[in-house]
Amino acid sequence: AAATPPAAATSFPQLQPASTMQNDAGEIVDLYIPRKCSWTNRIITSKDKGSVQINVGHVDSKTGLYTGKFTPFALCGYIRSKGEGDIALTNLASKIPESS
Repeated sequence: AAATPPAAATSFPQLQPASTMQNDAGEIVDLYIPRKCSWTNRIITSKDKGSVQINVGHVDSKTGLYTGKFTPFALCGYIRSKGEGDIALTNLASKIPESS
């Protein structure tokens, strides 16, 4: 006769995965918000270890001093592995409006 497992081994409570998370104020916040590549609009997954985010600082056109503002750009590992990261960043940075 086949032995049956003890009743205690089969009666573990089922744990429900936490699909949402709440902060101290009770607002629902996501655990992970994926970024998009600024050049290709591809979603940058958490497994993309070649991706970078670069903050390009804004400079005053008259004095040449940093204004304290910046524009973030995210580049996926795909673009960087093709050797096009410098071209992408140069083109994206050149399109930042001067008034911002």
